[in-house]
Amino acid sequence: MSLPAPAPTSSPASLCCCCKTPSIRGRCVGDSVASASRRSGRRPPTDVASASNFADFRLRHFHLDLRINFALKEMSGWLVLDLLPLVTGVPTLVLDAHPSLTVHAVDCKTSGGDREPTCLAFRLEPFADFGSALKIDLPEPVEVGTHMQVTVRYAATDGPAMWWLDSELTCGQDRPLVFTQGHSVSNRSFFPCFDSPAVKSTYTAAIRVPDDVTVLMSASRSCYSKAERVFHFSMDAPVPAYLVALVAGNLRHADVGPRSRVWAEPCLLSCAAKKLGGSVESWLTTAEELFGPYLWGRCDLVFLPPSFPIVAMENPCLTFIVASILESGEFLLIDVVHEIAHAWFGNAVTNASWEEMWLSEGLATYAQRRITAQAYGAAFTCLESAVRLDALHRQLRLLGEDNPVTRLQVQLEPGVNPSTLMNLFTYEKGFCFVSYLSSLCGDVGRFDGFLRDYISEFKFASVVAQDFLDLFLATFPEAARNEGADFQHWLTGCGAPPYQPDLSAGDALTEPVRDLCRAWTNGCQLPEATAVSDVTGWTTFQVVLFLDCMLDHAPLTHEVMSHLHACYASLFDGLNAEVQVRWLQLVVRSAFYPDLPRLAAFLQKHTSRMYTVPLYEDLSAGTMRGVAADAFRQTQRRLHPNLRRTLQQIIAQGQHNAHVAPPTQSPDAAVSLRDVNVSA
Repeated sequence: MSLPAPAPTSSPASLCCCCKTPSIRGRCVGDSVASASRRSGRRPPTDVASASNFADFRLRHFHLDLRINFALKEMSGWLVLDLLPLVTGVPTLVLDAHPSLTVHAVDCKTSGGDREPTCLAFRLEPFADFGSALKIDLPEPVEVGTHMQVTVRYAATDGPAMWWLDSELTCGQDRPLVFTQGHSVSNRSFFPCFDSPAVKSTYTAAIRVPDDVTVLMSASRSCYSKAERVFHFSMDAPVPAYLVALVAGNLRHADVGPRSRVWAEPCLLSCAAKKLGGSVESWLTTAEELFGPYLWGRCDLVFLPPSFPIVAMENPCLTFIVASILESGEFLLIDVVHEIAHAWFGNAVTNASWEEMWLSEGLATYAQRRITAQAYGAAFTCLESAVRLDALHRQLRLLGEDNPVTRLQVQLEPGVNPSTLMNLFTYEKGFCFVSYLSSLCGDVGRFDGFLRDYISEFKFASVVAQDFLDLFLATFPEAARNEGADFQHWLTGCGAPPYQPDLSAGDALTEPVRDLCRAWTNGCQLPEATAVSDVTGWTTFQVVLFLDCMLDHAPLTHEVMSHLHACYASLFDGLNAEVQVRWLQLVVRSAFYPDLPRLAAFLQKHTSRMYTVPLYEDLSAGTMRGVAADAFRQTQRRLHPNLRRTLQQIIAQGQHNAHVAPPTQSPDAAVSLRDVNVSA
């Protein structure tokens, strides 16, 4: 999954509590309960984010049969679970669910039992603010190895996984659209499940739709019965619940390679296909050379409206991407390559516990950079790495060296949503750890070979860090004799990565950026800075790195901002949203009122969470909180309800802070769009 780099001073996601995990040596390691598990004799690890008793059952397969009703914003039908009990006499099947689900009935058929299904008693009980427990009383006695088919008849409406977009919220603004987003634990509001990454299974689905609606799912195979208006899907490889994804609406496709096609609303399709061209097949081929065969058959991409809450999601066979990223060529490249890397790291081999998400994100980030280094050279890859690692250290300065969210391996407390564990450390500290392991073996090609063996050994299973490290040490026993090798410190230590890879291959690209930033901020005469201000030949990542560095020095004086505006504002207008949002953050933090028209226009155009939230946070924190309120009033009808609620909370918190501020920060000093005569 790709996440936007956080704003340099945005508040990090908080954890309820993180405490030191047990020593990695001697730890009991659980396996996926998927059929491909290599260690079926071990029980899966405990998952405090799941209400289910998944360790008591083997989920062999499940089937969804649902009807989509856009008028009611509802999917209704049934779920069939194909189960084998692993423990004799389990009285209750517990599934992860959500208060937004309406469960109508549950029945069960068992091997050797009556031909007619047995109706089962059930109840939905509270579990956490992100889900509920669906408890189903099983017929007695249930023996180990008894084949069970449990059918749950239910309806899903407006839960956290379900994103219903009215026509005006889509790109074409002509027809409604719905998509699901399951990571980390949201799919329990899509269908009752064992919502843990430790559990993998195959699935099939039949989705019934109105006329002229196209349905896509993260599945190996699909077909459409026009007479019945039913789309049929089959996922032939075991996947965890969070990777089951669906989108339905006015979607068209264009082939961009022998095993890849782009899907989008008609108004976006030609742009998306042109942007990607034949690149997807080239990236896939490079990845296969490095990490072994692509295991998923298709590698399609669907571009979704700005309401899609993250940049991209690595759903197998069908990556979901926010359409806003089409404006940012280099960011599009990086994000698609990152999701392709997840086909090996995260999808084929999955972290068995949310407490070790670096096993997916850190390895995928490393793999992404191996792919881009092969395809675009070391300088480009080192520049992108420098941008991300700069952001990591910027966030570390805000959090503090001892903050537990900076660990790779954390302990998830009951009731805490695993999504709060996702941060730059999951990605970039994880990347640094994998790079460190590569350095220990002394040859990047040998390490590529180890990663191929890792995928081969644990293909379609879920693993913990010990599985990965055991195979590494078996492959490179000399690494264990390295006096400086302290894997435990890497996993459980707080703070900065103990090792960072050599990025000097990118110096020719990064040094001019840092020189220009110093010229603007180190007290030299502004004409001198203006004389070296030409950035027209720079890449997007160079411009982004420059603006990130300038944001480190914000607020800037009005004089400096005036000169920056004269040098760059019109240039930035022609660049993508990744550049523009950073310039506008600099405008807001420096209270540079002359550029408020650009800010208003940007917020009118961009309704994506990745751009709006950082700007609203900055606006609401200072004297421009009135601008935030005005912009929200003018755009709220085009915002997804989830984003609307988020921005309302940000604005309300800013207003509260203003009213409790000391006299020198009077709320009366706040500026609105009307005060500066700006028309949006």
